[in-house]
Amino acid sequence: MVENTIRINERVRVNAENIAAALENHMLTAFAPDARKELRLFSAGEAAELLGISTSFLRKLHFENKIEDVQTSAGGRRYYSAHDLSQIRQHLDSVAKVPGTYLKGRREGDPVQVLSFLNFKGGSGKTTSTIHTAQRLALKGYKILCVDIDPQASLTTLFGYRPEVDFLETGTVYDAIRYDDPLPLSSIIQPTFFEGIDLAPAGLVLQEFEHETPRALMDNVQPPFFSRMAAALAEVEANYDLILFDCPPQLGYLTMGALCASTGLFITVVPNMLDVASMSQFLQMSADLLDVVSNAGAAMDYDFLRFLINRMEPNDGPQQQVVAFLRNLFGNEVMTNAMLKSTAISDAGLTHQTIYEVERSQFNRNTYDRAVDSLNSVNDEIESLIQAAWGR
Repeated sequence: MVENTIRINERVRVNAENIAAALENHMLTAFAPDARKELRLFSAGEAAELLGISTSFLRKLHFENKIEDVQTSAGGRRYYSAHDLSQIRQHLDSVAKVPGTYLKGRREGDPVQVLSFLNFKGGSGKTTSTIHTAQRLALKGYKILCVDIDPQASLTTLFGYRPEVDFLETGTVYDAIRYDDPLPLSSIIQPTFFEGIDLAPAGLVLQEFEHETPRALMDNVQPPFFSRMAAALAEVEANYDLILFDCPPQLGYLTMGALCASTGLFITVVPNMLDVASMSQFLQMSADLLDVVSNAGAAMDYDFLRFLINRMEPNDGPQQQVVAFLRNLFGNEVMTNAMLKSTAISDAGLTHQTIYEVERSQFNRNTYDRAVDSLNSVNDEIESLIQAAWGR
């Protein structure tokens, strides 16, 4: 039997509408009743680790009434919200012998750290790395702005927004960097459920920047594309310690704008030779394009560049060989710690969550702990790079 002829544009539209409706229903089911996420509470052990103190010292602070009471279970276990952690951190620093021992964000004279996670191969873990880094460092007291410049808007979705509904035509980073009557970035920044993190959202309309830039270059519109992101950030950077870019999987004008606004780069790479070959092409293209924008006046000074190994399987021999190859080639530019491939991370993603959002009890404990330890090691290494850039 011959199928009825169907126009492809109509079929694609029907598919798009069906999946949009299904995703909205999934979001409403996962985060009912208001379709917005809430951050879980943290155990005393987790709280102490994030604060940089022992659990016994945390108990002592409660016993001596030096900090406010927190939510307690029927069995007497204490649970801490992100706001509780912030209040306790403020107290700890106020009585510390050395100010800044517990508040490790920017001090007077410290420039904002702008970090980009990039690679033009999809599936290299850019979004996963961005959001886990943002959340880990927010839990440790940093004030963070996440900037989603991927038109697919995966990072925006992970923060509980529905870009295909909430930001279909307006309210995205595009409004702040467009060539025709741009808006202040502050007008599109959204709060998130995660204390310490704000979001500059993405949506499909961001792709318009890629389409409009060639004409803007011909018309010599100022500031040029590579300066527009930095110019937009200048309005709000005083409000944050860190700004994190989640870049699209392509080396377009959006990515170049993020590169020119950044102080640190993380190139995510999965340790197999196909991904390494793709990264080689990415680096060659990046170098050529960065030469062009540098000659046009863009600032190209970075505090650090690191290769972040993603989806690492420690018992995979060929992967170990690829990692050794990269370390031999790039030396200490390859991060010491790698992000492990974990079913816990992928399973959390099924409900648009991260490993820092889900409860340990929902997973095999060994699997969960392995994933958390891996992520903590990576993100704490990133924190040490930030602190070194500030001269600490």
